[in-house]
Amino acid sequence: MKKLEDYVITIPDFPEPGIMFRDITGILQDADGFQLAIDSLLKLIGDTPCDVIAGAESRGFIFGAPLAYALKKPFALVRKKGKLPRETVSESYALEYGTAEIEMHTDSIKPGQKVVLVDDLIATGGTIEAAAKLVEQLGGEVVKIIFLMELEGLKGREKLSKYDVESVIKYEGK
Repeated sequence: MKKLEDYVITIPDFPEPGIMFRDITGILQDADGFQLAIDSLLKLIGDTPCDVIAGAESRGFIFGAPLAYALKKPFALVRKKGKLPRETVSESYALEYGTAEIEMHTDSIKPGQKVVLVDDLIATGGTIEAAAKLVEQLGGEVVKIIFLMELEGLKGREKLSKYDVESVIKYEGK
């Protein structure tokens, strides 16, 4: 039986020399790989009580929506600024060169709701930290943050130290 890591395609020197790009499309292009990914993420959630699953654009949608479906929970979108049509809250975060901003609809999380945040990858942790702040702005409680993959060398977990963070696959480098 294949492990989830067997479906990840590593591409050296992309997008620049020295970077080992971890491509998840190998997971998505194989029904067994995709099912294994969703099942593995469900195991990370385990018996954590939650009311809402929230995913960061765009790969957090790919993995978060099936989790919400499996758990019979609503799914909340965390999107890039300007993509949501109704009233939103927003949060800025630092990028390597500059800043970015993400948003959630103001009615996507109700005060007191317990939220699991989902994304495909934790690198520096900036995007998901901003997403957690959005959930908290709306009165929700982040009860767990889960990732399919973690690049440990970028130390994103340190930025999320106040949260319960788990990842299915951990890579030592960047």
